[in-house]
Amino acid sequence: MASIPDLIFYILIFLSVYVQVFFFVTFLENRKRIVFKNGKTELEFYPTVTIIVPCFNEEQTVSQTINSLFDLNYPKEKVKIFLIDDGSTDNTLSLMKSFEGCFNVFIFHKENGGKHTAINLGLKNVETEFIACLDADSFVHPQALVRMMKCFLENEDIMAVIPATVIHNPKNFIQSIQKIEYFGAIFTKKMLGLSNGLHVTPGTLPIYKKEVFDKLGGFRKAHNVEDGEIALRMHQHNLRIEYCHDAYVYTVPPDSLYKLYKQRLRWGYGFMKNLIDYKHLLFRPKFGALSLLTLPSGIISMFSMVLLFIFFISTFINFFIEKIVKVQAVGLNGMFHLQKFDWFYFDIRGISLILVVCSILAVFTILVGRKMVEDRFQPSFYIILYIITYTVIAPVWFLKAIYNVIVSERPNWR
Repeated sequence: MASIPDLIFYILIFLSVYVQVFFFVTFLENRKRIVFKNGKTELEFYPTVTIIVPCFNEEQTVSQTINSLFDLNYPKEKVKIFLIDDGSTDNTLSLMKSFEGCFNVFIFHKENGGKHTAINLGLKNVETEFIACLDADSFVHPQALVRMMKCFLENEDIMAVIPATVIHNPKNFIQSIQKIEYFGAIFTKKMLGLSNGLHVTPGTLPIYKKEVFDKLGGFRKAHNVEDGEIALRMHQHNLRIEYCHDAYVYTVPPDSLYKLYKQRLRWGYGFMKNLIDYKHLLFRPKFGALSLLTLPSGIISMFSMVLLFIFFISTFINFFIEKIVKVQAVGLNGMFHLQKFDWFYFDIRGISLILVVCSILAVFTILVGRKMVEDRFQPSFYIILYIITYTVIAPVWFLKAIYNVIVSERPNWR
């Protein structure tokens, strides 16, 4: 008879597979609707847009970010760019001022108060129909803005649109496996967008109708994940968020394991704290896929990852103990005896098959995500490295995030 921990493990793994199968079925049902726009997109009407770029110590990337906005395929007179320095201590403000005098560029400076205060300063000065926010370490594809605006024009019920975030020019192993991760995220977010279940509007150029902020107010600190809180607040008021899979925004990811850990710790902590703040959205049918799928699956994935990690660690320890006992019994000679492989001994227990199915579905999501970005359905050795690496390291920041929530210890931004 299975123990209680075993039952919990099996239930979580089953639910994880269920969610992945749901995404797979959603993809099959909507594959003809997932159209890729190649070349230049044109609109019959171009609404006015303000792009707010909050900056804090971004001297390495801010110039490239601003230049990418100048290259947008969108009428210049329809776009305003707000560059907001949030009390930077490096050369960020000086670099921003080098763009002073450029058409429709407005520069603001304030004491450091956090990203949400910088964006809110911009919101106070917005007069356009639409508002976009862009992190100063991201670079926009020339067609991104026009393709996202097309989503609004095709469906007046849409109140916000988010683009596909792609890793920019990975330079090392850590960044390369993040690129693979983001391919999978593109597929997942597209499926959630089709189900109206997106739970975050990340800082890589989300676009909102101005009436969103007229109705809900500005951004909040929200445990340093204000882009997650505003999305939950929108769902609370039944405001739809759409995903534009062929509008690409490139971002510079953490380039070391420690920086990746710090980023994901903040994300995990913020997700759980915002979920606690908006717990009334859970398991409420009137909030649709967000309530019944997105938020529960986020919880399931975190705890499944941790339990899977514990499973692998306990398996390794048991294997190691078994080998020690064998050495004590028969000596070292028994350790180096290679047995001939026989499929008869292949492990076909339920848990093994479930893990194989999970891996296959994970690879499928990555490959489809890559197809959405690079128009090629091509495997990569980095996919295997990504799965192995994240199986080992992701539970670490999840466990730490859970601990931080329990003891109310807020992680640092950087």
